[in-house]
Amino acid sequence: MELIYDDLKSIQEVRCLIKKAKEAQKIYCELGQEKIDHIVKKVAEAGEKNAEKLAKLAVEETGFGNYEDKIIKNKFASRVVYESIKDLKTIGIIKEDMEKKVIEIGTPVGVIAGLIPSTNPTSTAIYKSLIALKAGNAIIFSPHPNAKNSIIEAVKILSEAAINAGAPEGIIGCMTIPTMEGTDELMKNNDVSLILATGGSAMVKAAYSSGTPAIGVGPGNGPAFIEKSADITMAVKRIVDSKTFDNGVICASEQSIVVEKCIKENVINELIGQGCYFLNEEETEKVSKFILRANGTMNPQIVGKTAKDIANMAGITIPNGTKILISEQEKVGKNYPFSREKLAPILAFYTEEDWEKACEKCIKLLNNEGIGHTLIIHSNNEDVIREFALKKPVSRILVNTPGALGGIGGTTNLIPALTLGCGAVGGSATSDNVNPLNLMNIRRLAYGIRELEDLKPKKENSLEINDELIYSITKLVIEKLNC
Repeated sequence: MELIYDDLKSIQEVRCLIKKAKEAQKIYCELGQEKIDHIVKKVAEAGEKNAEKLAKLAVEETGFGNYEDKIIKNKFASRVVYESIKDLKTIGIIKEDMEKKVIEIGTPVGVIAGLIPSTNPTSTAIYKSLIALKAGNAIIFSPHPNAKNSIIEAVKILSEAAINAGAPEGIIGCMTIPTMEGTDELMKNNDVSLILATGGSAMVKAAYSSGTPAIGVGPGNGPAFIEKSADITMAVKRIVDSKTFDNGVICASEQSIVVEKCIKENVINELIGQGCYFLNEEETEKVSKFILRANGTMNPQIVGKTAKDIANMAGITIPNGTKILISEQEKVGKNYPFSREKLAPILAFYTEEDWEKACEKCIKLLNNEGIGHTLIIHSNNEDVIREFALKKPVSRILVNTPGALGGIGGTTNLIPALTLGCGAVGGSATSDNVNPLNLMNIRRLAYGIRELEDLKPKKENSLEINDELIYSITKLVIEKLNC
């Protein structure tokens, strides 16, 4: 019997999925806004109903994060995302401005390739399905190999809900043989209209270089600045809430704390009081070796693990109940692991003379990694907050709120999303919290309101001078002089 390799199987599977999705999308986009909204509602309900089951599968398969918080994320991706998009007009006439005589018509992009990370596998699948369907599109998922089974199960549940609600079969699909070759085919196939990529830098770069329009988001490395006017107890509480939520796997979570010198001791005491542990020099060195791999990328061994798990890996002893490991740092750079993104309960701690110096440190951290993503500031000084807003190269600045939950729109009024754009400065096509409006085109019907003559410069009759007039005046003057 002839052996068929996985890469060839994967490519063929992708081509079949795309064919089905393209046919399904042609039917789906003609159903109209009301029917599409009904389908989206039923898919959201299915995601919420299975939130616990999918959370358990994700934790068991990946070992990242914790079961209770993944339930919250699955419900967020289902109910909260649905509530934020349910009233959007996305199909047909979505806006009429009869005064300006312009009508806007929503049109789907077609078939979307959805790349899913292992850190937030099931919640991202739910979220991307909802925003793709709401905009009238089909979506095909390329699951991270380390989270393949939980993503496939999530897609199965969502697809069945969509079909039972009246969507054509194939509107939501998923690769079951995830290979680099198969994903490459998915991204480059001519019948795929858009890539929605969430994950590491290499994967996002591959999406943008595929030749297919793409919305990709890369790593975060958000610093949290605690300014001297802040409520220190609440600031620390919010940072701890964020960095321990699902063991720190959300990319908008804090990666560093920056404080002014005058409040340093108060902040340190509060951090210790709320369950954080400051590493000494020897312990810092041991933990550093586990943050990055030899190639300079984040070590997956620490991702989504508890502080205790990481301490055991590093061979250090920490107090029972420790929530976060913190190391005092001075330097920032690719070779300083604590200054990089750490999707785990690990934080760097920097001290600066004043808020201006702290501002510079935050920019340095962002330029090192995570530029364009997220920054958090804890302050009651509106002038300082505004200065940070004007100067920071990020797409979202969060004030007095947990970074992870504020960035995705859980504790703020930002658009609820699990794909957070980093803007052009961060190599992304958008700075938005990605939503259905990013996954559709707008066709504009514009009526003429002026004629060509109306566009020509208006002549002022009293000053109108032409060659014939000049000749007549000159002739008259000469005649008078000759007299």
